[in-house]
Amino acid sequence: MFSESRQGVRGAWGSWLALLAGAIMPLGFAPFYAFPVCIFSLLLLFLSWRDVPASRAFWRGWLFGVGLFTVGISWIYVAIHVFGQASWPLAGGLTAGFIAFLALMPAMLGWLVKKSQHRRFGTAEYVVLLPIAWVAFEVFKSVFLSGFPWLEVGTAQIDSPLAGWIPLLGVYGASWLVALTAGLLLVAWQSRQFLWLLPALSLWALGPVLNQIDWTAEAGNPIRFSLIQGNIDQAIKWDAAQLNRTLSLYAELTADNWDSDLVIWPENAATAFFHQIDDAFLTPLAAEAARHDTELLIGLPVLDADGEQYYNSMAMLGEEPMFYHKKQLVPFGDYMPFEWLRGLIAFFDLPMSGFVPGQATQPLIKATGQTLGITICYEDAFTEEVRQTLPEATLLVNATNNAWYGDSFAPHQHLQISRSRALESGRPLLRVTTNGISAQVDHQGKIVQQSPQFATSVLSGEIQPRQGMTPYVQFGQWPFRLGLLLLLAGWAYYRIFYQRDEF
Repeated sequence: MFSESRQGVRGAWGSWLALLAGAIMPLGFAPFYAFPVCIFSLLLLFLSWRDVPASRAFWRGWLFGVGLFTVGISWIYVAIHVFGQASWPLAGGLTAGFIAFLALMPAMLGWLVKKSQHRRFGTAEYVVLLPIAWVAFEVFKSVFLSGFPWLEVGTAQIDSPLAGWIPLLGVYGASWLVALTAGLLLVAWQSRQFLWLLPALSLWALGPVLNQIDWTAEAGNPIRFSLIQGNIDQAIKWDAAQLNRTLSLYAELTADNWDSDLVIWPENAATAFFHQIDDAFLTPLAAEAARHDTELLIGLPVLDADGEQYYNSMAMLGEEPMFYHKKQLVPFGDYMPFEWLRGLIAFFDLPMSGFVPGQATQPLIKATGQTLGITICYEDAFTEEVRQTLPEATLLVNATNNAWYGDSFAPHQHLQISRSRALESGRPLLRVTTNGISAQVDHQGKIVQQSPQFATSVLSGEIQPRQGMTPYVQFGQWPFRLGLLLLLAGWAYYRIFYQRDEF
């Protein structure tokens, strides 16, 4: 039976298996939340690489990536076609090109693992080499060029039993546990030695136990907050004629919530430079907020003192405004990587698409006696961006604009990422968006309340700041990475001195 199945994996259907494995993986993420699918997806990928040469592993890795990203980031097409005003063939071509490029990374992963172990995969590959290789792929994807830390399988575990491991090992540690589980299942199935299931079962059973630990403690009194979701149509948001209506809407919604300690507007809620509306709008608004003992944090662009560069920023209003400038910019959204593309199509000439990144180290903004760990848009997908604000920050804030992606997977996936940062850090999170999904998340990554999408909404409530450090915040990723390097060294030693085929 095994010889027939192996011949099948070597045959043409093994390539279809790899494509299917990638296409089903996004089902493990929001809005589907079928987290076990991630295990099955990796199991199929590893199986498709088992008995093939490096060139075939490259091809199957690429097919896996095509399936994964075609389904998982289909929202790229929405941004380019619907809001970037590109024709559907052009939008489809640009999206396909981006997907094909990203798919080269799992392709190279397959090629490298087969080059390092050209023989048939055995126990050591399934439980050591491949899980480590998968984590290396996710880490590389998060830093290569500007980085794209999206669809990390550890993020999909926010509602799984493995969630308890995230404050210890971070999301990449959870990704490793998922890949390890896939490898252990393959070993148990192919060897018919089902004792290999015990380590996997133990890891998954320990997760809920770890999840009962409160790694951080309450800091001060609860804060009453209001998150203002204006729901301004993205198509007209930056029109000059819309500015006064936008400011009036946000001001009216804010005035209805002067009983809150902290009011937050989303990313670029005000569509004018800070200096352009400061005297006529922001200063009077700040004075009114002060009379009600309310602090106001708003998103808007800020022009530098030289009058040439501008930032995507969050501003804490007051006599001396404080600013946070976005550091991780979105290519083709916040800035154009290739300026010569401007003018070719509307998507390459989006309004306010010439932002510059803020300094790597910026003073943290304080509000209501607490310190805020602020991220803008997909900055919170970069785990180190949030970790840099800790342990000083007692409350996380993410302000974003998900309107670019319409009714797609993106807003749901992004909220899941934000929840992972809350769990990693042991901090509650306030997430405010332009048109949903705004949310209050507790320090264990659970959604306390959320807004509807595509509606003007104000989310109000009380949130409890927290202090202290989870093991992940205290030690970062280095202990985990060192452990993986030691495991990899052990695998290499074993293969050099005890090489043999298994199963």
